[in-house]
Amino acid sequence: MKAMKTILTASLAMLLTVNVLACESSVRNEKAYLSTKAIYKPGKRFIKVALLLDTSNSMDGLINQAKSQLWDIVNELSYARCEHEAPRLEIALYEYGNDNLPSDEGYIRQVIGFTGDLDDISEKLFSLTTNGGNEFCGQVIKTSLKQLNWGNNPDDLKMIFIAGNEPFTQGKINYKDAATDAREKDIIVNTIFCGNYEQGISGMWKDGALLTHGDYMSIDHNRRFVQIVTPYDDAILKLNIQLNGTYVPYGQMGRTKLSQQAIQDSNAASINEEVELKRAVSKSSGLYRNSSWDLVDAAKDKDFKYDKLKEKELPSELQGKSTAQIKAYVQQKAGKRASIQQQIQELNKKRNQYIAKEKKNKDSNSLESAMIKAIKKQAEKKNYRWE
Repeated sequence: MKAMKTILTASLAMLLTVNVLACESSVRNEKAYLSTKAIYKPGKRFIKVALLLDTSNSMDGLINQAKSQLWDIVNELSYARCEHEAPRLEIALYEYGNDNLPSDEGYIRQVIGFTGDLDDISEKLFSLTTNGGNEFCGQVIKTSLKQLNWGNNPDDLKMIFIAGNEPFTQGKINYKDAATDAREKDIIVNTIFCGNYEQGISGMWKDGALLTHGDYMSIDHNRRFVQIVTPYDDAILKLNIQLNGTYVPYGQMGRTKLSQQAIQDSNAASINEEVELKRAVSKSSGLYRNSSWDLVDAAKDKDFKYDKLKEKELPSELQGKSTAQIKAYVQQKAGKRASIQQQIQELNKKRNQYIAKEKKNKDSNSLESAMIKAIKKQAEKKNYRWE
């Protein structure tokens, strides 16, 4: 049995204790916060992506790519707009083909249902291990169609990405039946074969995609990537530490989720600095939202009420404060976060320009490249555009 090593080293020295600023600072930071809200205007449309990963014995490389390139995909989607609004991103994760999974369920497990909590998705990816098994593509597609809440909005972009390296025809459920169900629900199935392109075609991976007007791709799932170091890397990582200091945990899960954020920073760093940088950039985008546990994000929601907060669920520095003081504190943090996020975005543009000059040929044989190419192509059919 071949098991993937999971590295979870957490560095949790993060929160900066700051006193409530004077009125002028609060007003200035509130303007910065409102400016950021105007730039990122979340709409009612969703991009829903179900990622179905083969976790059988030979798929360690695929899982490592998924862990590494999640943030590339999020960063690319952060620029998507439809009618000047930013769609909301939700990702679901399934694993299949692993002998550790129940055989009576087709060696399939829903790791996490649709969620916009990117830290949860990262945590679940790092929990995956591999073990030899049977890969039933038709059944895992069918299961995801049945279990997940895909919604009924015709403007949503709904996609399945299934990745593996065995014939698409295995299992008791015919992949054609699963594809027909997906097409009827306006869900596009994209297939990613881990291996030779022609071998994937003969294994019916291309046919599985074409039945729903999806894309067929092949990748080298064991390929290693070399980081291009830029003059902007250290500054982005330092800003990420400052960004973490703007989070104000509240509620029953506040402290736990704050710790999870730090652990996922460490998980990204455990792969390499490139992944750590890309996660930092993701955290500076509008898709990284934590309104369930962070007061700064929660305050952006139209239904949020400061006077509904329970004192015992507030961080110690806000307990005993008036509603006006709490609001001023949150707005100060929001203004600081907006400034840091803008700095990260500006540095990332320069970083990308630097990398483009150093890198002659963009890698097109990776999970991230394959997914982004398909997403952009299919999104255009529903009037999505990239800024």
